[in-house]
Amino acid sequence: MSTPQSRRTLLKQLTALGLLGPAGVAGLIQEALAKGDAPPVPGVNTMTGSVMVNGQPAKVGTTIKPGDKIATGKGSSTVMVVGKDAFMLRENTTVVLEEKTGKPGVLDNILISTGKALLVFAKREGDGVTIKAAGATIGIRGTGCYIELQETRTYFCLCYGQASIDGSGMPATKFLKTTHHESPVWLDDRGGVMKVDSAGFVNHNDDELIMLENLTGREPPFVKMGLRGRY
Repeated sequence: MSTPQSRRTLLKQLTALGLLGPAGVAGLIQEALAKGDAPPVPGVNTMTGSVMVNGQPAKVGTTIKPGDKIATGKGSSTVMVVGKDAFMLRENTTVVLEEKTGKPGVLDNILISTGKALLVFAKREGDGVTIKAAGATIGIRGTGCYIELQETRTYFCLCYGQASIDGSGMPATKFLKTTHHESPVWLDDRGGVMKVDSAGFVNHNDDELIMLENLTGREPPFVKMGLRGRY
């Protein structure tokens, strides 16, 4: 399990190397460093710019739970810890965390209507979590993934773990299993049929995944496999 000191060291390294993604995320890391050796904060862990939770302005420490709607504004970002999961939302991203029917406090679906999100999940017994975005339904279980909604199609990278992809008109479910970003895809349902096509690697990196996993006391499996840093 990572320590507060190791997390602080990692954040310093990421900031120095400029490896924290688009504009705005560096601000998150500077704020995290300002907390010194403080442990991760549940809910909104770090943020920059405008972040709204259920229509109200958020601050570091704002509770995030199943049933909440989170939205980031232009030039804004946030890192959130929700139970044993952690998410990084980039600018102009809107996410709804749906609660499982009959199971208060249990995350069921994540609805992403706009933007870009990097997500890491703890392993789950039984049903996993479903991501719903732009006509695609992505079933995940104990994974790390990146999703980016563009104007006409959606980018999805299963960074590690397992996922199933369904969409309108698909003849069969598409199953993915990866250890280190092997199979990013484009999801496109124009014409009424969801197409799943191979894509390249864009807009996220290993160090961001390591940071998110560290917030919940884990590390991505690719670290022990010696694959860290290829992306």
